[in-house]
Amino acid sequence: MSIACCLPVVECVYCLACARWACQHCFHTGGYDSETWGLASPNEFEPVPRLCRLILAVYEDDLEHPQWAPPGGYGIEPRWVVHRKTYEHTGGHAPTYLLYVDHHHSDVVLAVRGMNMAKESDYAVLLDNSLGQRRFDGGYVHNGLLKAAEWLFDAECDVLRDLLERNPGYTLTFTGHSLGSGVVAMLALVAVHNRDRLGGVERKRIRCFAMAPARCMSLNLAVRYADVINSVILQVRLIPALDFANMC
Repeated sequence: MSIACCLPVVECVYCLACARWACQHCFHTGGYDSETWGLASPNEFEPVPRLCRLILAVYEDDLEHPQWAPPGGYGIEPRWVVHRKTYEHTGGHAPTYLLYVDHHHSDVVLAVRGMNMAKESDYAVLLDNSLGQRRFDGGYVHNGLLKAAEWLFDAECDVLRDLLERNPGYTLTFTGHSLGSGVVAMLALVAVHNRDRLGGVERKRIRCFAMAPARCMSLNLAVRYADVINSVILQVRLIPALDFANMC
C-alpha cells in the first residue's frame, strides 16, 4: 500500500525532470551563452550578411533570373559562379551547394543550403549518428555530417586547389545554414587536415561561417578550431538548441 502511494510522487518527479530537460534543450536562447562575451568588431562581422545572401542564392535554379531574391538582390555576379550542384549531382551524399569566386573580396566560397524537409537523404545525413560513434583529431564529431563533408571535399578539392592557385592570396570560405552549416563545419575540419590536397594553403586562409549550426562536435574540437569556424546564431533557433553534441 505504501509503495502504491509513492508512485504518483515518482511520476511527478519524472515529469518535472523531463520538462526541465525539454526547456534546457529546446528553448535555450543563444544570448545566455554569449552574454559575457565581447562585441564582434565590424571587420569580424562584415562577411556575415554577404555570406547569408550567398547561401540564399543556392536555393535559386537560375541566378540570371532569380525568383526569390531579397531586396537589393544577392549581391553576386552570376558569371563568377563556378558551378552549382543539386541533389541529382550529389546523389544525396550532401545537400545542394554552390561554388563561387568573389573577386570583390578576394574569396573562394563554397556555400551549402539548409535542410530540405522534402528530401529523405537530408534526414539520413542528420540521423546517421550515435553517441561516441565517430572520433576525429582527439574529439568526437557527428558521423553523418562528417561523411557528407568528406564526400564533398573529395568531389571539390581539385577544383578548389585550382581556384586557389589561379587566385593567389584569396581566402577559402565554407558557409552554410542549418544542416548545411553542420556540413561546412565538418568540411573546415577536413580541409585543415588536408591542406596538402589544396595546394598547401595556409590555415589562416581557411574560414568557416556556420549560420544556425547544429551542435556537431565535442567542446575540445570547437575550442581548437575556433580560429577557423565562426558560429552565427540569431536569438532562438531550433537546430542549434537541439543537443546534437550529446550524440557525438
